[in-house]
Amino acid sequence: MAENIGELPEELSSLTKVRDGLRKGELNPVEVVETFARNMEAGRNINAFITETIERAMDGAKAAVERLKGDDARPLEGVPIAVKDNFCTRGVLSTAGSKILYNFVPTYESTVTSKLWEAGALLLGKTNLDEFAMGSTTETSHFGPTINPVGLKLGLENLTPGGSSGGSAAAVAAGMAPGAIGSDTGGSIRQPASFCGVVGMKPTYGLCSRWGMMAYASSLDQAGALGHTVRDVAILLDVIMGEDEKDTTSCPRGCLNLEDALETPMEIERIAIPKEIRQAEATEEAELVWQRAEELVKETGCEIVEVSMPHLKYALPAYYIIALSEASSNLARYDGVRYGHRAEEYEDLIDMYEKTRAEGFGLEAKRRIMMGTHALSAGYYDAYYKKAQQVRAIVADEFAQAFKQADLMLMPAAPAGAYELGKSLDDPLQMYLGDVFTVPVNMAGLPGLSLPVAKDARGMPLGLQVIGPRFFDDKVVAFADKLEQALA
Repeated sequence: MAENIGELPEELSSLTKVRDGLRKGELNPVEVVETFARNMEAGRNINAFITETIERAMDGAKAAVERLKGDDARPLEGVPIAVKDNFCTRGVLSTAGSKILYNFVPTYESTVTSKLWEAGALLLGKTNLDEFAMGSTTETSHFGPTINPVGLKLGLENLTPGGSSGGSAAAVAAGMAPGAIGSDTGGSIRQPASFCGVVGMKPTYGLCSRWGMMAYASSLDQAGALGHTVRDVAILLDVIMGEDEKDTTSCPRGCLNLEDALETPMEIERIAIPKEIRQAEATEEAELVWQRAEELVKETGCEIVEVSMPHLKYALPAYYIIALSEASSNLARYDGVRYGHRAEEYEDLIDMYEKTRAEGFGLEAKRRIMMGTHALSAGYYDAYYKKAQQVRAIVADEFAQAFKQADLMLMPAAPAGAYELGKSLDDPLQMYLGDVFTVPVNMAGLPGLSLPVAKDARGMPLGLQVIGPRFFDDKVVAFADKLEQALA
């Protein structure tokens, strides 16, 4: 089975082809769902899904048959997708990969998924993730780790797909869904996209509503999309982006329709490369990506501009202080009183809280809650959280200065290709350091897209990030599309 992982008929090989084939009447939505359902069944050992909703998708596909015959077909009519299991879906188990929510079935729908269903998309299932999106491997999931399908195809059976959106990336790479929704707090879409050889994008912070998405770090979390091509991702983002009155951090859409941007001439002439981070993170795999990036930029006719960002190296430690501090506050709501896991034996209310949280949260979630609580505690707030926020402002300003010299920026998505499962659990600091190229983008609230451009010595994919100024998501996808064409 391993050698067949990820193989689909040409007409189903991308979300774009599925959508267009359905619109033209060349594909039947029921047969499309059946094909992906077969791949889901065949690839269950990958553990990409926590919950499968094939029956729901089939019901939607049958309804889509009639809509596609008429004039009322919607933008994603009959297109099946996967959704990361930290988005609340009404009537469908929504766990955030945690024991504490092992039986939580929401009575409401997140804004992002509401927009998808209103656009005619069909839910194939909820994908695996690190517990509350806290991790880079999917290993912290209560439901077990996801296996990298690209590695399986190469005979490497113990590689991570990345995280925390590892299930979403694996589902796309393994041909179980033409596209997927993920969330990105510090690289949780872009890093697994890199490890699995797919395209993944985190839009500008605020362009996608966070309402109904289970919070990890509220000032950093952002919904995004994964697909086989840049256009796939643009199509999904066009549906889920937009201001939401239920989310006070959401903002009016400030960019072009992303799919339209692929056909719109744009002035993109100078591409920045930050010299300090290239020198500081000079792994063999990262250098492969840097070199490939330079070759591709020259093919597009753009100029490479070396920019100085001396404080970018402080983004990673500052990120973890901010993210963990916000997590300690956000996860305080899970106490066993109203929903989710509750300890069976306890003496009083406080004992119930303590035992429920001790039993319900995994080791990594507990570690991050404790570290965040410490950073916010009396006597340490100024030394840690306040200082980290000051660093965040400096990092954002350095990006702003860099974008005065260039239109976009390029960086690797990760220092290396997919690593072996189990290694990061023994050395969590190493897992944190793996986010060095992605977290600065979240700290500044910028759009970032990961595109597979190279392979390591094992044949595993390596991703390149295309990063833009805030609300220039259209330029990011337009340039990424040019790079994709140059790679073809």
